[in-house]
Amino acid sequence: MDQSAIADRRQLRRKLTFWRVAAVLVAAIAAFAAIASSYPAASGQNHVARVSISGIIQDDRELLERLDRIARNDNAKALVVSITSPGGTTYGGETIFKALRRVAEKKPVVSDVRTLAASAGYMVAAAGDRIVAGESSITGSIGVIFQYPQVKDLMDKVGVSLDEIKSAPLKAEPSPFHPPSEDAKAMIRRMVDDSFAWFVDLVADRRKLPREDVLKLADGSIYTGRQALQVKLVDALGGDAEIRDYLETRDVARTLPVVDYEPPRRTSLFGIGIDSADLLKGIFDLGTGSADVLKKLGGEKLFLDGLVSVWQVGRD
Repeated sequence: MDQSAIADRRQLRRKLTFWRVAAVLVAAIAAFAAIASSYPAASGQNHVARVSISGIIQDDRELLERLDRIARNDNAKALVVSITSPGGTTYGGETIFKALRRVAEKKPVVSDVRTLAASAGYMVAAAGDRIVAGESSITGSIGVIFQYPQVKDLMDKVGVSLDEIKSAPLKAEPSPFHPPSEDAKAMIRRMVDDSFAWFVDLVADRRKLPREDVLKLADGSIYTGRQALQVKLVDALGGDAEIRDYLETRDVARTLPVVDYEPPRRTSLFGIGIDSADLLKGIFDLGTGSADVLKKLGGEKLFLDGLVSVWQVGRD
């Protein structure tokens, strides 16, 4: 190979290296920009923070981190939690509830019930110092459910059976491969009852209602905002104006801007909408796990684990 060919190859290699490094830098800048744009309150201006909770509630570490940032940010003078959710896992609702109460130790928290805040969605709303709902909002559905599939009849039809050897009768119960025993049903019932009692106590404490009154409301019924106001599950009907009215009573100026604390979101790179995480995956060839693919195809509801506090879990 002559010297000119070698020189050309070296020059090409240097160009490829430059563009690879440039691509990584652009990806890093896009990622940092997406994160920074999610927390605009870092500028130091006093404001009212707002967080939206929508869809199925699950264990959400990123949301908990956002709430912790708001709690520690002295420039956030109050927090408005905008809720549109049918509920989700009991544990997911519990962790968000506790995180909101930690915020409330330092600043006012208002729950803004939008279209729907039922089950674990209402559990989250109960964390607010004040709950404001629309007249036709749907809320309530105080309760806990544990669901499990049964495929034994299908297996019998296709001629498939499952044998098992286990250390104790209640190990891995309930099983989808055979009907649960009475002992298994009793075990599940005890677990559901315990979580239900915890939920009822939570509502009674937060709403300052006798436990007996909450038990009457906690039969799984849902309520419109107007009905919820009558039974004291919410404090007021309205929206932004009523929220501001309340915050003024807590010495939060009406003139403070509202800043949305959003999760790291899809940003635009060269005019193309692309998630920074997806961009990094593309550059470094990081594949998507099968569970993520199934979740996108099958929907979040199929992946709810543990005890569930959700309205209409089996329907879309």
